[in-house]
Amino acid sequence: MAEVVAPRPASTILLLRDSAERKEIEVFMMVRHYEIDFNSGALVFPGGSVDKGDKEIIARPELYSGGEGFDEATLSFRIAAIRETFEESGILLARPKGATALVDAKRASEIEAAHRADLCDSKISFPQVLADNGMVLALDELVPYAHWITPEGMPKRFDTWFFLAAAPPEQVGAHDGRESTDSIWVSPREALEGGESGRFKLPFPTTRNLIKLGRQASVKAALDDSRGKSVVTVTPVMTRNNGGRQLRIPLEAGYDGDVFEVGSVG
Repeated sequence: MAEVVAPRPASTILLLRDSAERKEIEVFMMVRHYEIDFNSGALVFPGGSVDKGDKEIIARPELYSGGEGFDEATLSFRIAAIRETFEESGILLARPKGATALVDAKRASEIEAAHRADLCDSKISFPQVLADNGMVLALDELVPYAHWITPEGMPKRFDTWFFLAAAPPEQVGAHDGRESTDSIWVSPREALEGGESGRFKLPFPTTRNLIKLGRQASVKAALDDSRGKSVVTVTPVMTRNNGGRQLRIPLEAGYDGDVFEVGSVG
């Protein structure tokens, strides 16, 4: 029997904004580099694995706010979500020390220009970036949205928390050109249409979360609908049926069903 690979803790954020032109909610998404060994070429939300630096931040409560009552695992998922989003998009969900408002776009851009490349190259740590710039992570801006664990039997597995957050005003974000090769603000409808037409490659969890998000008319509605809701963990189970493949997920997870056809067996 093949050894079951333990899933790596990971986080991702669905950064949201309202589109005045289209009267639709928009989400920030990126195209993964084709040489990345997980979801290469896919249109995804910014995110990645929890790392040791995220756990170091937990021991320095002056570097974050909004973490009251959370255990270490919950804190590490939230910290990783903000760090990964900054690394991959340049968008920073943080406040200047002592402030109640999020960092403004001009200051965030200065921090991004000074530190993002070095952070991605491991030449500086995220705790150092925060301390040097007087920033406090805004953990309270994140609303838990979904929790997916890669099925057993896969060579790479992740235990991923998805969070919703309103994009900080005027922070528009941009891909890093390394892990991702393009980035867009896109409505769930447009992203799903792109998946259908072949314009985008959408992983199964991304598709399900876009469908779920597309039911919301505004950022406020999306955040209000998810705030305080219990999140059902989803570990898809693959089955073969009449030459095809099906994925089963819990109906109570709140997606659009529990059995999905995902293509023929090659």
